[in-house]
Amino acid sequence: MWDTLLIAFALMLVLEGILPFLFPSIWRDTFKKLTEVADNQVRFIGLTSMLLGLLMLYLIK
Repeated sequence: MWDTLLIAFALMLVLEGILPFLFPSIWRDTFKKLTEVADNQVRFIGLTSMLLGLLMLYLIK
């Protein structure tokens, strides 16, 4: 079980690093815009992301 969790974490880090590596200026501008968004909108984005991830896990299994 720990192996799978570590693999998932490693893949998350790889995917998170692609945009800043390939397009650092776009990533920086996007991050700056995200800091100006209201907390409720950030929470909604986080919730949507989590639910989409759970749905994908459900469909894969």
